[in-house]
Amino acid sequence: MTDASRERAVGRRRPRQSDIARVAGVSQAAVSLILRGTPSGMALARETRQRVLDAAEELGYVPDPVATRLASARNAMLGLYTFSTTFPTDVAHSYYPVLAGVEEEAAAQGQDLILFTGSARAAARAQDPAAVRRVRVADGCLFFGRHVPEEPIRRLVEDGFPFVYIGRRDEPGVPYVGADYVPASAQVVARLVAAGHRKIRYLREHDQAPASADREEGVLKGAREAGLDTRGLVAPTDGADADALLGGWLAEGVTAVVVEQTDTGAALAGLGAAVGRAGLDCPGDLSLAVLGAATGTRGRAPGGGAAFSGFDVPMREMGRDAVRLLLELIAGSPGAATRRLLPCEPVEGGTIAAPRPPKKHT
Repeated sequence: MTDASRERAVGRRRPRQSDIARVAGVSQAAVSLILRGTPSGMALARETRQRVLDAAEELGYVPDPVATRLASARNAMLGLYTFSTTFPTDVAHSYYPVLAGVEEEAAAQGQDLILFTGSARAAARAQDPAAVRRVRVADGCLFFGRHVPEEPIRRLVEDGFPFVYIGRRDEPGVPYVGADYVPASAQVVARLVAAGHRKIRYLREHDQAPASADREEGVLKGAREAGLDTRGLVAPTDGADADALLGGWLAEGVTAVVVEQTDTGAALAGLGAAVGRAGLDCPGDLSLAVLGAATGTRGRAPGGGAAFSGFDVPMREMGRDAVRLLLELIAGSPGAATRRLLPCEPVEGGTIAAPRPPKKHT
């Protein structure tokens, strides 16, 4: 629908549900049921629902937040929507502690949870504004996952719908509870330097999620504060080239590697496999620090060795605090800090040691 045809349909006023009904060829009652995501609305024919959603999107329909609250009141139900390709129901999943923290705090606050997506098609569906719009059946919603579709989230911000993102975001107006990666990452580099390492490399994944950007910023900050040369310090990888990277680093005299840990685990898995194939001992031959596993899910060095040194991400507490913040937003609490970063917990582990002195040639 062009701007001209949209203006002919609704004039210059704000689009209403009656306009959607006229364009979609259905009753206004059907429009209300579908847009509110009620069981009755979801029971209507798929073609009818899609026609209504398409008309709402084309007309630029935005529900009145005040009217929506008055009509539905509060139902003590919070949404939980993941932009990950799978819902983290496996305890080994890096996001599982988030889910556990959310459930614990929701139960403590007398709230029920509605879980959205959680299928292999979640990433594709997340790009569909209609999919995100369905979270309005809840009083508010929690979102998490590394990659976020900007347009549907922008709509929620503009509409005043209460939501909180679990993880730091750059988008204006997005409330979040995240991990304070920058100082935690800088401290890991400082620890390596204190152990005697001067040639350090940082292995990270290619994507530019805020968590990855923050970790890299912290590593570079720590290196600069220690007077290290940052040229060639950062190496992006998908894990496939880890053998070549490791071989080159060892030839350069690198004695320590800091590696990013994400929900995919590609960088750490690739490096761990390369270290194992090279027959290296951690930390005897190479010190290794991980940024940073969720509390309670830490791995071990290749060959079943020592637990990784580095830091833990407070994902469980992030989930709990996100619920508390969301409830504050739903209640309209004045003065609530809507952007919060929680400290990461340093982990001693056993994969950092003083560098082995170079062999003397006789």
